Amino acid sequence: MPVIGRSFGILLESIIFATDFSPASKGAAIYASHLSVQLRTNLIVAHAFTLSQAALEAEVGSDKHRSSLQRIELKILLTETAHAFAAGRGKSEPVLLEGDPCKVIPVLADEKAPALIILGTHGGNTIDRHLLGSTAEGILRHFKGPALTVGPQVKAALSDEFAFGRILYATDCSLEAAHAAPFAVAFAETFGAQVDVLNVIHAEQIEHPDRFHDLQQHFYGALDSIVPLQAKRFCDPRTFVSVGEAENEILKHIKERDVDLLVLGLKRNAHLGMKNRTTGAFPIIVAAQCPVLTIADGPTYSGSYDLFP
Repeated sequence: MPVIGRSFGILLESIIFATDFSPASKGAAIYASHLSVQLRTNLIVAHAFTLSQAALEAEVGSDKHRSSLQRIELKILLTETAHAFAAGRGKSEPVLLEGDPCKVIPVLADEKAPALIILGTHGGNTIDRHLLGSTAEGILRHFKGPALTVGPQVKAALSDEFAFGRILYATDCSLEAAHAAPFAVAFAETFGAQVDVLNVIHAEQIEHPDRFHDLQQHFYGALDSIVPLQAKRFCDPRTFVSVGEAENEILKHIKERDVDLLVLGLKRNAHLGMKNRTTGAFPIIVAAQCPVLTIADGPTYSGSYDLFP
């Protein structure tokens, strides 16, 4: 079974590329194919759909259980899409799923575990681009493993330029967020990348000007402990502490430091309902100029997520 990072190995059997055949999916497909080849994993190209009323009536009313034209056309399109991309093992495998993609894609990934889901998102239009409600967001809510999301601001990855040269691991230094650290280190070792570790201090945490220095030194020590000593030999970690809103500071760091991959640990927040559509990782995914690798922190994920308290 392929391993990401020799020193901090993370097993990975399959890459699940979830596509809806949109332009947003095409950008993610490049990452899925390259990662599958470099990590030598299976590549499964999956599409989930629901039958139209006409197609449902045609299939239910058929004595010979014939496939509807909708199903046939989707199978052809999915097969063509899958075979257009190289895989780490053999040919890419097309898998057509019937049902809500937010639910059936994570189920498929669990069946092919350990798996990494890769998907793209357009993030909505200019009015609702920061709203949590897309298929991509739904998949992230339901999947308990790692997922790489390619947002609308990510430049297309070219075959001769694909690389993760600098990885940003953003954390609040909590135990809930710490589960994402091994992924940042493992990807850094595999791709020969440098790692930036960032913590954002909220302004209200600074009760007095002298307090900022104390908080800064505290977080520097905590951040240094996140990256194990043996990992520092190959990922050249740099620690950063900034003051402000987490989303703004993370996006600013990505731009200023030319980050190629952002790694976030998703924290489940049971106090936030599904209707709260303005918190968590998705606004960052939509606005980030690099792909975002998210790792959820527990076995059940029905609630909303906050990155920072």
